[in-house]
Amino acid sequence: MTAPVAVFGEALRRAERGEPAALRLVGPDGAAVRILDADAWHTRHRPGDGSLLARCPDGTVDLGCGPGRLAAALHASGRRVLGVDVSPQAVRYARRRGAPVLRQDLFRPLPGEGGWRGALLADGNIGIGGDPARLLRRCRRLVGPNGAVLAEVDPPGAESWHGPVALAGPGRTSAPFPWAFVAADDIAAIARRAALRLDETWTEAGRWFARLTP
Repeated sequence: MTAPVAVFGEALRRAERGEPAALRLVGPDGAAVRILDADAWHTRHRPGDGSLLARCPDGTVDLGCGPGRLAAALHASGRRVLGVDVSPQAVRYARRRGAPVLRQDLFRPLPGEGGWRGALLADGNIGIGGDPARLLRRCRRLVGPNGAVLAEVDPPGAESWHGPVALAGPGRTSAPFPWAFVAADDIAAIARRAALRLDETWTEAGRWFARLTP
């Protein structure tokens, strides 16, 4: 079956060509559980990025950085940043933008373990791996005792969820993989399971975010 990164990479190529690049996360029954827009990741700025970037410290690791929109903005501002993504197409685009980026599974060893001041999970990336508590524990190991995790979450009242999904794009659907959604009103309890505490939530342009610290 087609790997998710292949479907994702094709969507990025379509976005670069100016073609429709919508993706769907579909459940085991084939019904869409979330509509994704690769155009939004490919652009240089999404509404709501400003307040998120303003909270990113010098020394941020951008996990699941995609084509490098946020990592490139942090690099351009003079802040030390490392983007991490498993998609070769995304890594190529991020490097083209000048973002320092590593093609790597974020659960494998990364440079600067325990020394990053910030870990960034934007654009729904808190769902990576399908177990948000495990992912946040990984982030905590990356930032050490004095860092912070900045995560984009779903609005309050949304349903938190985890389970298998597939990525569906024009003409093909990926093999299943685990994913999750976390609502703003559930993030504090999940963070506690990762020995993190909720310091702040905020919203901008219809997007919701949380800042977590050890």
